[in-house]
Amino acid sequence: MATTPLVSTIIPTYNRETLIAQAVDSVLAQTFPNVEVIVVDDGSTDATSEVLARYGDRIRVISQRNAGPAAARNRGIAAANGEFIAFLDSDDLWLPEKLERQVNLLERLGNGVPCCLSNIRLSYQNRELTSFEIAWLNPAIDEGVWRNPGEVLATRFVLFNQGVVVRHDVLEEIGGFDERFWLLEDYDLALRLSLKGDWAFIRDPLVIWRESATSSLSREAAQDDRRWKQPLVDILEKQLRGASGKGRDDRREKWLRHEVKRARRQLGVARIGQMSFAGASIVSKGLEKLEQYRSALHRRSPWFPRMQAEEFRVAN
Repeated sequence: MATTPLVSTIIPTYNRETLIAQAVDSVLAQTFPNVEVIVVDDGSTDATSEVLARYGDRIRVISQRNAGPAAARNRGIAAANGEFIAFLDSDDLWLPEKLERQVNLLERLGNGVPCCLSNIRLSYQNRELTSFEIAWLNPAIDEGVWRNPGEVLATRFVLFNQGVVVRHDVLEEIGGFDERFWLLEDYDLALRLSLKGDWAFIRDPLVIWRESATSSLSREAAQDDRRWKQPLVDILEKQLRGASGKGRDDRREKWLRHEVKRARRQLGVARIGQMSFAGASIVSKGLEKLEQYRSALHRRSPWFPRMQAEEFRVAN
């Protein structure tokens, strides 16, 4: 009789005393029966540790000096025992059937599929969207195989950490998270993971992301575009260096080149906005509008990469 695989859930947290319990409870409420919960406290100075202590041996808590979300997740990966790894940010929630549906799909697809990504419901103060909508992913089927994740991810960010389940051995093979990045570290990981083959996906939102609970890093980046545009350039250039001349996926490399140019322009616009000369803000806003117009036209063009999704069929 087949055994139920273990899923290690890693929750990095920093000063989340009012939210961390909700995240942990959503993992403990999963319908999947074999889950270990690892919370990495990344140097919290509030009462986060006291809240976590109430769970006793139902969770494992690892404490470290503040080193950023990538380092915290890597610490959790190193301590994980599961065949599968899942991540949850400490301000978000999982629906009860998330792990069960994702692991079942990965088990049916086999070891050639490195991960499964679910849709995510984004709960804003005045509206709701999904991560698939924002990333222009429109599969016509409920779940299945995503054939071109590398090409799609080369052209846009898809909300990743909260919605993914990854095979542990693949995650170790690609080296986990790059700790140099404190923002967009999940985008960097997703780009590298996309080189490992087709992904599984589930169109239903199985995660709730909450705007009111966004991290201090995200708030700071929203106030200064350079905070996230510089790592975006760095990540895309890193990916392009790894792809150039290797012939693994010419279409992916083509789109990486396109996106590097676009990201550099956006970073330049953000830098102009911070300059002190008269009219810098007006020039920056005008150039930003131009970039938005160019991006909108690009997304509507017939050559913009669309998600290629297929149903999973058992071979005869």
